[in-house]
Amino acid sequence: MTTAHTANTAKKSAKTSKNKVSKYSKRKVDPAFYWMTVPAVILVSIFLYWPFLQGAAYSFTNSQGYGDFKFIGLKNYIAMFQDSRVGHAYLFTILIAILITIGSNFLGMFLSVLLNSKIAFKNGFRAIFFIPYTLSVLVIGYVFKYIFMTPLPALGQALHIDWLSTSMISNPDLAWFPIVFLSTLLYLAGLQTIDNEIYEAAAIDGVNAWQNFWQITFPLIGPFFTINMVLSLKNSLGAFDQIMALTKGGPDSKTETVSYLIFQNGLGNGEYSYQMANAVTFFIVLAILAFVQLKFFSGKEKV
Repeated sequence: MTTAHTANTAKKSAKTSKNKVSKYSKRKVDPAFYWMTVPAVILVSIFLYWPFLQGAAYSFTNSQGYGDFKFIGLKNYIAMFQDSRVGHAYLFTILIAILITIGSNFLGMFLSVLLNSKIAFKNGFRAIFFIPYTLSVLVIGYVFKYIFMTPLPALGQALHIDWLSTSMISNPDLAWFPIVFLSTLLYLAGLQTIDNEIYEAAAIDGVNAWQNFWQITFPLIGPFFTINMVLSLKNSLGAFDQIMALTKGGPDSKTETVSYLIFQNGLGNGEYSYQMANAVTFFIVLAILAFVQLKFFSGKEKV
């Protein structure tokens, strides 16, 4: 056998599992299954879609969240596109979302491959890796806020490293780094689905670790990579807990994300309808990005 033959075997295995049709696929579905979804549809409509429609309606008014209000048309949207603070929030949100998505997925995939390989203390490393996922993001955020404000500056002073000698959280040029670092900290299941026989066949062919990854591992975890990229980008664009715990939008509003700006000014500073317009715009941006991302990665999976 050859390396190319092993890669083809892996691809055929993936295609076979994808194209395999279950003997139950053409079975008539019991209407009871559809009725079982009705309570979920009702609850989602009441607690998700109805509030969204209400918020969208308020975005065309001058409401402060209470009292009387009147219809003002598109004035909130026009003002929002002229607001430099809103523009900066969008740019900052997109920037950290890209960094977090790339960092968390590629670093996560590397760590997952490592934790799935035959190394000493593998289970112990897995436990350490997943500990952050058992805690609240806010809790972890406050822990890292202390680390970035006290021990790290002390270490920087001891080592005479200027940029590390002061808290990055209070530095307008570096405050983004703790947010990206924490979010990145926060693909092992997909790797577990790959048949070990494929790796064994590759080992017989003399395939090295790099070829093993690119010709076997990565093609077979393609669907997991796609959904992780989409979900992590969505979650990163909605970053809020990290901002609340670490910087609260500071210094000088340099680390405000769109979600934090909507919360802070919409509920606390009397800009309810204005921030509703911001929320509707942000929803449209998220929907477009998710659609483009799904189309892009779906096309890559078929190659």
